[in-house]
Parts: sequence; C-alpha cells; structure tokens
Amino acid sequence: MADHACADDPEPCEPGPAGHATLFVPVRPGPAGCAALLLRTPHGGRTAVGFTSARRLTATLGGGQAWIRLAEPALRSLTEPLGVTAVAVDPALVRPAPEVAAR
Repeated sequence: MADHACADDPEPCEPGPAGHATLFVPVRPGPAGCAALLLRTPHGGRTAVGFTSARRLTATLGGGQAWIRLAEPALRSLTEPLGVTAVAVDPALVRPAPEVAAR
C-alpha cells in the first residue's frame, strides 16, 4: 500500500457496502485534501474513474498516480454535484497523449 495517496484513510482495506464494488480511484491534490480525478470520454463528456485493482490503475495511469479506495456509491455521491453522473470502471486509455512541438 505504499502507493496509497491519502494515508489518512483509516481503513483502506475495508470492503464496501454489500453489493457495491470498492474501487481504486485516481486522485489529485485539492484545496481540502484529495479530489477525484475526472477524465473525458471519447465524446467529450466528463466521467469519474475507478479501477478494480491497484495493478490495473497503475498499468493504465502509471505508478506515480495517487489513489484512494472508495465504494462506487461514494464516488458517485462525490461527483454528482459537479454534474458528473458516469463512472468508468477499468477504462483503457486508447488516445495517445498529445505530442509537444519541439522548439
């Protein structure tokens, strides 16, 4: 769990509520701590993202990506006030990063 971003999570390995997946959610630093990282869908909409394992998150976003564990309903509750209702689970990033023009 050395990759765990927000070490203040008191029970990072606790399972989520019955019937709900606990996800590894990428985060970024925010003014009040960690904020869920929102990504764009291929059609331009925003989506919350969660992975079923730390290994899948790292394979997709890299080893330096910070993360926390959240139950899917908690992730939805955090992002709905932002107008984000979609949650992508184990997405594969297929669009290459834009190339930086050499100067």
